[in-house]
Amino acid sequence: MSTFLTAEWRKLIMAQYAVQPELLMPYLPRGLEFDLYQGQCYVSLVAFLFDRVLVKGLAIPFHTRFEEVNLRFYVRCHEPDGSIKRGVVFIREFVPRRAIAFVAKRFYEEPYLAIPTRHRIESSATKVSAEYGWKIGGRWHDISVDAYPTPLEIAPGSEEEFITEHYWGYTKRSDGSTSAYEVQHPRWQTYRWQSYRIAVDFEKMYGPQFAFLTDQEVSSVLLAEGSAVNVLSGATLSVPPRP
Repeated sequence: MSTFLTAEWRKLIMAQYAVQPELLMPYLPRGLEFDLYQGQCYVSLVAFLFDRVLVKGLAIPFHTRFEEVNLRFYVRCHEPDGSIKRGVVFIREFVPRRAIAFVAKRFYEEPYLAIPTRHRIESSATKVSAEYGWKIGGRWHDISVDAYPTPLEIAPGSEEEFITEHYWGYTKRSDGSTSAYEVQHPRWQTYRWQSYRIAVDFEKMYGPQFAFLTDQEVSSVLLAEGSAVNVLSGATLSVPPRP
């Protein structure tokens, strides 16, 4: 497949919440199954900086650096050759650029919405800090992490590895099909956090079915450094017909 987009994803804050898989069934694309970590189904609230964006090798003015916030869950796809591809499905993605949201929704049916966003990233000898904010439902929401400044390798078999090592994106299309695209990036490093803050109204962001997450204790929080990424052009997933 050809490369559709190149960019850098930097200072990713990822907050995990344990949920029942039944909550996510309406969003599960055809041909996929939930990917669980030690038997637990997670959704992740993810906020990060999208930087140095090139679409088909071209920089689009005013669209090369912006924030993204998304809510996602984790899936597995069994390939005909017996291999398993691990990926994510997005419930909704927020960006500040209307053109990006329009193209993603119109041509790829990705659940994007354009809203005001902001960020702050700071580094010192003793601390690295990342904060993201976005405005929806008449109020600002934000998530932030203060962490120790030395990035660490991700331990094999850890929850951090599970969250960060999903390299496919899957989309449930309106015609019932499933589209798939590959995201290429090296293994990330993470920072050990000192403190974090999550001030989010999940109902305003994602609807009443997710309202309970506003008061639910987060299962884990991580801050990943990120890296350069390649997003490859997508294709329709071949799946057996429904019985």
